[in-house]
Amino acid sequence: MKMTEENNDGNSTITMEDVQSLIKKKDTIEEQIKAYYDVLEDQEVGMEGPLVDAEGFPRADVNVYQIRTARHTISCLQNDHKAIMVEIEEALHRLHALEKAKREQDQAESQTESMEQEVTLPSPFARVDAVSQGSPACQAGLRISDEIIAFGSINTGNFQNLQNIASVVQHSEGRPLNVTVIRNGQKTQMGLTPQRWSGRGLLGCNIVPLHR
Repeated sequence: MKMTEENNDGNSTITMEDVQSLIKKKDTIEEQIKAYYDVLEDQEVGMEGPLVDAEGFPRADVNVYQIRTARHTISCLQNDHKAIMVEIEEALHRLHALEKAKREQDQAESQTESMEQEVTLPSPFARVDAVSQGSPACQAGLRISDEIIAFGSINTGNFQNLQNIASVVQHSEGRPLNVTVIRNGQKTQMGLTPQRWSGRGLLGCNIVPLHR
């Protein structure tokens, strides 16, 4: 069975392909056992039928050598079958243990990343509560409920009121602004270019301040 060493402690990794290979060997052994049982059934002796007649001589109505060979081979194959079944059971236990450990590791890493993300994200100072279809804000990818942590030169540290954002927008018409928002707990960045469009204003969205 193919095994891959993971470290110097003797631990190894088993894959589903390894288990499938063992199952294939088991199926082959079972097919061989059946084939030899067919030989015994053809001569109507089975595994226990006598091979000598009433006077103690080898029976002339059966192939004694073929029967003895089939019986011996069946016994050997049955031992092989028991051994391969033990291997399969152990392999499945190890595979399930590895999969469980992998899931637990992934969950722990995901929780760590989430905690780090929560720690490093700055507090938002405004929220988007409306975005008009076809507007510059819509085209930039801004969505309702996005929480703004940076709007051009405006950030959590220097934001005072919405007039700050309005001033940046007026002085940036036709030029892209870097906008960073928190969306579903993740930081998302986009380029928003204030410009004239068919609707009102230069952005086409409504922004409300957050009081925290």
